[in-house]
Amino acid sequence: MAIARPVRALGLAAIVMWCFFLWQIFRPSGQISNQYKSFERDPMLDSTGEPEGILRPATSGNYAPGPGSDRINATLLALVRNEELEGMLQAMGDLERTWNHKFNYPWTFFNDVPFSDEFKQKTQAVTKAECRYEVIPEEHWAMPSWINKDLYEESVKILKEQEIQYADMISYHQMCRWNSGMFYKHPALADTQFYWRVEPKVHFFCDVDYDVFRYMQDNNKTYGFTINLYDAPASIPTLWPETQKFLAQHPEYVHKNNAMDWLTDKTRRPAHNAKANGYSTCHFWTNFEIADLSFWRSKAYEDYFNHLDRAGGFFYERWGDAPVHSIALGLFADSSSIHWFRDIGYQHIPFFNCPNSPKCHGCVKGRFAEGADWLNQEDCRPNWFKYVGMG
Repeated sequence: MAIARPVRALGLAAIVMWCFFLWQIFRPSGQISNQYKSFERDPMLDSTGEPEGILRPATSGNYAPGPGSDRINATLLALVRNEELEGMLQAMGDLERTWNHKFNYPWTFFNDVPFSDEFKQKTQAVTKAECRYEVIPEEHWAMPSWINKDLYEESVKILKEQEIQYADMISYHQMCRWNSGMFYKHPALADTQFYWRVEPKVHFFCDVDYDVFRYMQDNNKTYGFTINLYDAPASIPTLWPETQKFLAQHPEYVHKNNAMDWLTDKTRRPAHNAKANGYSTCHFWTNFEIADLSFWRSKAYEDYFNHLDRAGGFFYERWGDAPVHSIALGLFADSSSIHWFRDIGYQHIPFFNCPNSPKCHGCVKGRFAEGADWLNQEDCRPNWFKYVGMG
């Protein structure tokens, strides 16, 4: 039976409208609708040079491979599995090309099982620097004895119903706990002060010509980040209430120049603040972090981590190392010691830190997210700049 012309026209119009709707959602992120812009003008579009302060280029000392160099006690650090070898080689290649071939800082790889010979051979071939391969002690990785396994299983079901990513992966919960409060206890890092965390499949786009670790040390920096995001409130509903309990017991740990306003802002994303019970959910994306291990080893952080660990949220919820690290830094660190490395081009899918600099190649300057426009609303940099600044 033939379909009447008005009906055909109506059907065609419906198809066109549906296609337009899909295009609005999935169009390239270079076309950012006003609804999701974080800034009238993103500062990443401004010309970006090296940071202010003391800088030490490779030509200022002996950075040749081997002992007797001007390198400080620092390492590039990766938690990685054998099966992630190709992604690790890609990330290593990027960072060696843009920075480490000039400075030859060692790589320290961690795994909960021994690394394969193939992993060792292929990663060492990417760099002239020393590579160290470490196994995580069972007591640092296993679920703690005080976690109720039945409660854990029930909690996972609830998290899955709320579509919390990785909620049913025990290894993900273990990884978050290890990255939060166990990694710096490994004997391999006993004499290390600074680390740069590198994950498989991340990208680095910009040539960096100064010793980043020396920059941290010489300019009294505790922590460096590139990307600043909102977290999923349903993954951390009791993290801030537990933090408040801890602060009630230890008000002396809060630094007078803290970033509390950044942690508790409810203006830009009030629903996030409400669902997270007072926490803005803003956090540094810790797949990139450059930090002074002295902070994690401090009594304030150790006491805080132990409080959270006993509360069980690494397993009963899905507390990540990103919000845990970020809350601790926002409370216990001098906010002026937290540095935005705007000059380091970086990507962990789907987010970018892409400077406007002739030293950068392969990313679109100012791009924050790749994919759907709504991803741009996950940018919490405006809050950081508002309350702390761009230092």
